[in-house]
Amino acid sequence: MSSLTPDQPSKSGAMTPGAIATQFSKLDLPAPTNLKLSLPNSAKSPTTSSAPNSAVGSAQPTSALSPLSAGTDDTGDLSGPEPEAIIVARHKARSESMSEQISERLAQMKLPQPERIFGPDEGESPAAKETNQGEGRQGVNPDEWEKLKLGDDYQVPEAVKEPVRMTHSRHTSRADSAIPKEPTIRETAEPSASTSTGAPVAKEQVITPFDVEAGVDENGKPLAIDYEKLTKRFGATLIDQALLDRFERVTGHKPHPLLRRGTFYSHRDLHFILDRYEKGQPFYLYTGRGPSTGSMHMGHLIPFMFTAWLQKVFNVPLVIQITDDEKYLLQRDVKKQAEIMKKIKAKKPLELLRYYKAMGQDNIKDIVACGFIPEKTFIFSDLNHVSGTFYENVTLIAKCITQSQSRNTFGFTDSDNVGTLHFAAIQAAPSFSNSFPQIFGARDDVPALIPCAIDQDPYFLLCRDAADRLQYRKPALIHAKFLPALQGAGTKMSASKENTAIFVSDDAKKIAKKIKSNAFSGGGATQEEHKKNGGNPDVDIAYQYLSFFEDDDAKMESLAKGYRAGTLSTSEMKQACIEKIQEIVEEFQKNRAAVTDETLAYYQDSTRKIDPRPKAKAEAAATA
Repeated sequence: MSSLTPDQPSKSGAMTPGAIATQFSKLDLPAPTNLKLSLPNSAKSPTTSSAPNSAVGSAQPTSALSPLSAGTDDTGDLSGPEPEAIIVARHKARSESMSEQISERLAQMKLPQPERIFGPDEGESPAAKETNQGEGRQGVNPDEWEKLKLGDDYQVPEAVKEPVRMTHSRHTSRADSAIPKEPTIRETAEPSASTSTGAPVAKEQVITPFDVEAGVDENGKPLAIDYEKLTKRFGATLIDQALLDRFERVTGHKPHPLLRRGTFYSHRDLHFILDRYEKGQPFYLYTGRGPSTGSMHMGHLIPFMFTAWLQKVFNVPLVIQITDDEKYLLQRDVKKQAEIMKKIKAKKPLELLRYYKAMGQDNIKDIVACGFIPEKTFIFSDLNHVSGTFYENVTLIAKCITQSQSRNTFGFTDSDNVGTLHFAAIQAAPSFSNSFPQIFGARDDVPALIPCAIDQDPYFLLCRDAADRLQYRKPALIHAKFLPALQGAGTKMSASKENTAIFVSDDAKKIAKKIKSNAFSGGGATQEEHKKNGGNPDVDIAYQYLSFFEDDDAKMESLAKGYRAGTLSTSEMKQACIEKIQEIVEEFQKNRAAVTDETLAYYQDSTRKIDPRPKAKAEAAATA
């Protein structure tokens, strides 16, 4: 395209359309008269009389202020009182009709035409001489002419390709008109698992705080989640044997099965937390729960079981955030939201918000049943608690996070509500100790250790960046893998899919049925084949579940050895898993039944003082 600006003439002296438009705007032209535009006969002005000839668009104007009525010399100047005809024209059909009539009248007017630009070989043509009125202007020189040519990649504007009918309304929202037709940053469409011909296509894994999807290989086979790749992408550090050895040496406790078997497998600054523990310096634990179902499943239970163990080992305060606000904000599927509202018989969005709030209170009962130290634990609902110094931190953090950061981190687009972008600040606020004056007073230098699933790490990437800018202590993190769904690796349990998960409310019979019927087996296709070739415990779901919940290392080794040798059958492996899960759920249900409304109120009392001082190492070891 030409490098000339719209108002610059070409080297030949020919004026561009932009220059013509500029000159045209400077002309003192008389206002158009006798346009004789008419309005649809079906439209009635609210100010007309009831006489037959008083309809809008009749030969007699109904008001001296109606510039569009026939037989008037009014110029249509809108600087004075608003014409009655324009008021009537706010209605869509009538304004469209008027626009078309104006366009038609303008097309019939003899307006000056833009000067034609001639090519290098056309300057001396009769048409050029006639158009240039004998002024001797030459055609555009060859170099400029090449610049003016449209390239093959030139895109005709959408408004030119598909012109739309004009509409007029003085009440059109400026915000609505400013919103682009498509998101500024488009969502990247995930490749399909198969082509239109049915051939499978490889697909990368997708792990975000809202979606967890494993990759697919070139044969269409689901792959296990690549946690090492995920850790490198997020910039975390794998937990190695040296760190586990130091943990045991510093705390005097053998690492939890979830830690030593690699369920909690990566971290950020865990070694600094161990430094503080060695020196007797304070720190605290922070974790959370977004309510999505009335009953948690075993996958939800894992971080709370591990956090309860950490609290007993370190004997430090713990804060647990219930993000009941997040669950309402992040329900982006309008159809699904309507289904939920219909199910709970909600007539207003407020009732849906309170539904999530009530669900969160049910989940707190589940959380309490995991066995935390009551006098050192504070559990809070965002909808109940966000205020005071906590909200001060939310505000400080919110100013540190740009829209671009939020979009790039979470994949948000212009179609997502502003609450989703803002929520990162709310989830980050518990990471800073002065958010909890009943525990730490005004101190902002006490770091948090956050056990969480790896998909939540993006929130704390932004949080740690904000900590630098706010001169707060960065939180440390320890990341967990997902408890896979019963159907196999590459998935995680889903509260919305009954047969993928074992819920803590399931009875013993249902647990057995789910594992027997749905748990993916790593064994042979037949008993004979299994005895001959053995099975693979690394992909067997029953064995995987046992690795999460069975403390006995010798038992786990024996099960794996027998399974690989083919001497332990798939049904026997599943039975071992059933017995362990039933044992855990039975104990959990017993603890939950003991949780009263008074217990809930105690844990959520924001005025209750909590002692942040860590106990001596020997004393902590005795109570763990």
